[in-house]
Amino acid sequence: MLYLYNITYSQVNGSRGLSRSGLAIVATSCIVDAVPYVREIIQDGHPTLRKVAKKVDLKQLKDPLFQQLIDDMFETMYHAPGIGLAAPQINVSQRVFVVDLQDEAGKFGPYTLINPRFTLMEGEIESTEGCLSKVGLVGEIKRYERVICVGVDRYGEKIELEGTGLFARCLQHEMHHLDGTLYVDHATNIRPVKEEDEDRDEAEELGTSERPADEVVASEPDVAAPASASH
Repeated sequence: MLYLYNITYSQVNGSRGLSRSGLAIVATSCIVDAVPYVREIIQDGHPTLRKVAKKVDLKQLKDPLFQQLIDDMFETMYHAPGIGLAAPQINVSQRVFVVDLQDEAGKFGPYTLINPRFTLMEGEIESTEGCLSKVGLVGEIKRYERVICVGVDRYGEKIELEGTGLFARCLQHEMHHLDGTLYVDHATNIRPVKEEDEDRDEAEELGTSERPADEVVASEPDVAAPASASH
């Protein structure tokens, strides 16, 4: 397979001390500074969105093409724009998703979760959600108010995220994608998105903490965030 990379002239041609930068199409055996690119986000009706995604073999983490996938997912999510994206949404049926609420403090991302699972789900909250794979619609859906999600990050390290509010909803939304489910399967009052939905800055509180799985839970202060971001 061929990929597009930023590399130097000497890296392609083998030496001679030349260092002219440029773009080149090279074989995957010559991977240097991979350029992330925006992939197509598939829409509801595509069969990949209705499949249970396959567990990632952690040996893949050493494969530059898998790391390229993660970079592309972030690039695609930011371009959409959105706050979360699961691999099935770009037609890759593997259990990996990325999230980033893009808060100023940087406490809510960017995170990569591979083979994630919930170890705690409690409480209930109803709120408005949209989806990058169901463009132009929003609906009301009930989610757990607080969750703890564990998995592996892109470097193979164990990661545990605790979230409430928008962050908890985002984690649950992306997990549903890995299980072949869309929010519209459980939502009510599904409707075309309107200005009032976009402007619903309800000063919603959310919280998270990241820590090694064997450490004691340490709560983080809540911060305010918009309520109607897409993922």
